Amino acid sequence: MLPIITSLVQTLAVNGLGLLAGAVQAKGKEFIESKIGARIPENPSHEDLIKLKQLEIEQEQLLLQYTLKQKELEIEESKLLAEMHRASQDNATNRWQSDMGSDSKLSKNIRPGTLVYILTAYLLFALLSAMGIDINEGYVKLLGEWGQLVMLAYFGGRSVEKIFEMRMHGLNKKEEQ
Repeated sequence: MLPIITSLVQTLAVNGLGLLAGAVQAKGKEFIESKIGARIPENPSHEDLIKLKQLEIEQEQLLLQYTLKQKELEIEESKLLAEMHRASQDNATNRWQSDMGSDSKLSKNIRPGTLVYILTAYLLFALLSAMGIDINEGYVKLLGEWGQLVMLAYFGGRSVEKIFEMRMHGLNKKEEQ
């Protein structure tokens, strides 16, 4: 059976049916026949080769259509994620502007106060640890993660928003041209 398949694969490859030849070699003749819905003769005639080439072209077109559709979906997903990120940043900016416009001292000072508290607690843990007092590592790790989160939100939030705005304005300018 193997020499027949090898002969068939060579015949297909020589006649410009490389995709079909590779598929037959990799998966087997019967498997490919079941997938394409056509019989592949052992010694294909010129008419058989033309029909097989047409089937191969149709298969390639389907694969290209699927690939194109997948890329379109990926682009759409990226656009949606970018829009969600922009909306999230806008909401954060609006909340912070609202807090700063409020008459309440608490709403104006909660973010800087949280940052000062976490940094002070982290410094206190470091000093206690330096004096030989054992601090549970879980608390130190948790406090460190909170510190990173608060610093990123406090110092990095506006920077990220500015970078995102610059990129969006750059894309809009390219689209206008």
